[in-house]
Amino acid sequence: MTERVYLDWNASAPLRPEARAAVLAMLDRTGNPSSVHAEGRVAREAIERARGEVAALVGVEPGSVIFTSGATEANALALSPGWARQPGDRAFERILVSGAEHPSVREGGQFGRDQIELIPVDAQGVVDLGALRALLAGGPALVSVMLANNETGVIQPISEVARIVHEAGGVLHVDAVQAPGRMRCNFRELCADLLTLSAHKIGGPRGVGALVRKAGLHLEGALIRGGGQERGLRGGTENVPGIAGFGAAAAAITARHVEEIGHSQRVRHRLEAALRAVTPDIVIFGEGVERLPNTTFFSHRGLLAETVVIGFDLAGVAVSSGSACSSGKVQPSQVLAAMGVDPALARGAIRVSTGYSTTDADIDRFLSAWTKLAESLLKRRKSIAA
Repeated sequence: MTERVYLDWNASAPLRPEARAAVLAMLDRTGNPSSVHAEGRVAREAIERARGEVAALVGVEPGSVIFTSGATEANALALSPGWARQPGDRAFERILVSGAEHPSVREGGQFGRDQIELIPVDAQGVVDLGALRALLAGGPALVSVMLANNETGVIQPISEVARIVHEAGGVLHVDAVQAPGRMRCNFRELCADLLTLSAHKIGGPRGVGALVRKAGLHLEGALIRGGGQERGLRGGTENVPGIAGFGAAAAAITARHVEEIGHSQRVRHRLEAALRAVTPDIVIFGEGVERLPNTTFFSHRGLLAETVVIGFDLAGVAVSSGSACSSGKVQPSQVLAAMGVDPALARGAIRVSTGYSTTDADIDRFLSAWTKLAESLLKRRKSIAA
């Protein structure tokens, strides 16, 4: 049986060897990290070592990192009216989110639906800074804008967004799950107040995430209350093996991110050039602005994403139609809708996302499958139209 080709890294990256080793090592250990005996101290040491590794990944002190069950929980914790720069500050009454956000952010977290306001994006998927200023003229708000889009790979001008938000007295949350290992991701340089990370997007285990909090930022009312774990912001016994794997993946990226980014850039250049050679009329979304080097989101008028994804799957190649967080459904992209893309074109959108272990042979397999699919599907479309 021919080995499959995996090109859906933005949905979930393959487990890094270092992360696998760290998870297995802690699965063999017993002990609650809140216990004071030797077994408990070993578990606690593993968590704090991982906290330091995740902190180093984004350039913060370890105490700024709060572990969660994943990015969705971290986003839910971040999207709370109770965040304040000083204890006793008035809670935020509204939240502003960009139209290109992940579903876990677009839902508004702990805010009511009538408190959610959308910041429009332009045709390339970049947030409209003028519209953000106008919305903030109505008073301070919690604002959430992702660093890099999970579907298009488009990178947002976060430091400028932060300046606008802070001038208006607001707090900025940044969903950065797609960034580490694919672009520079330094918390201080971004000037964010809160930042979300995910283990499985960087080659760690699934079911672990983190919220990075700016020093001095306070929260009235934790999302999950319990025994005071994670500095009182996330109750419940920590997932020690998962957190250890998260830390190991973060350390691996910190050591090799320049090399990995360069590799992804070379792969994408070859992929997109070959795609255009086969099908000159394809549209690559967001190609006019800065994007993640590992992401290509493209379409051709007349194609249906569901048919194309199944065709690739039968050819042994895993790709997607965009966000994987929609209960396995292939459905039109809300990101492309926010960008004003023609629905007929958006219905055929396919995302290819690569990583450090993607090879030229993988890209050759993808291109071979695409050549056959495009020829067959587009020929069928022409015959139907005739």
